[in-house]
Amino acid sequence: MQKTCDTARRHSLRRLALLPLWGLTTAGLAACSKKAPLATALPAGATVLALGDSLTQGVGASAAQSYPQLLAERTGWNVINAGISGETSSQIAQRLPQLLQAHHPALVIVCAGGNDWLRRQSAQAAQAQIASMLQQCKAQNIPVLLVAVPEFNMAAALTGRVQDHPIYEALAKEEQVPLLAKAWSEVLANDAMRADQVHANAAGYARFTELLVAQLKASGFFNG
Repeated sequence: MQKTCDTARRHSLRRLALLPLWGLTTAGLAACSKKAPLATALPAGATVLALGDSLTQGVGASAAQSYPQLLAERTGWNVINAGISGETSSQIAQRLPQLLQAHHPALVIVCAGGNDWLRRQSAQAAQAQIASMLQQCKAQNIPVLLVAVPEFNMAAALTGRVQDHPIYEALAKEEQVPLLAKAWSEVLANDAMRADQVHANAAGYARFTELLVAQLKASGFFNG
């Protein structure tokens, strides 16, 4: 009986002795994972596809003041402005395959949904269309960054409180892609950065570009 108890005691001590080492090991792994970049930095000259609607096209400012142009100047990338004013997520999704084939981008920035909200179209349908865009890029091993767009509605217009539509956070989690959140919401909530209720002015596009570059750095796409 005494021998059995001694053996059990020794086994318990061994387990306790291993616990600190296990904790240090997992802590070290967690620290390494936090420092590891989520993506490989793109070199100067890399082709980046900016996909979207009027916010990407740059309505409310000149072409030189659009965010794709400002991003190109900031990063040295070849940024393709594939924004068309007035398009819904469905229309943008229809253009994507041809754009991918034509440009072979190293990164796609997807900013869609604003016109769906303005036209009171189904959020579920818009979410499915945007998900299809993310999946098309991932299927071709093309990294993608998703940009959240505010939920334009009467309450936002009356109160001035502009917030991202909740589908974007859900999409980023489901599709495991980086998300630029609250950037357009910050810009379009500020009268000094708006050309009208739903478009930025030059100052707004400049601020959006700052926030975008910060997210690109955090995601590992840019190290400049």
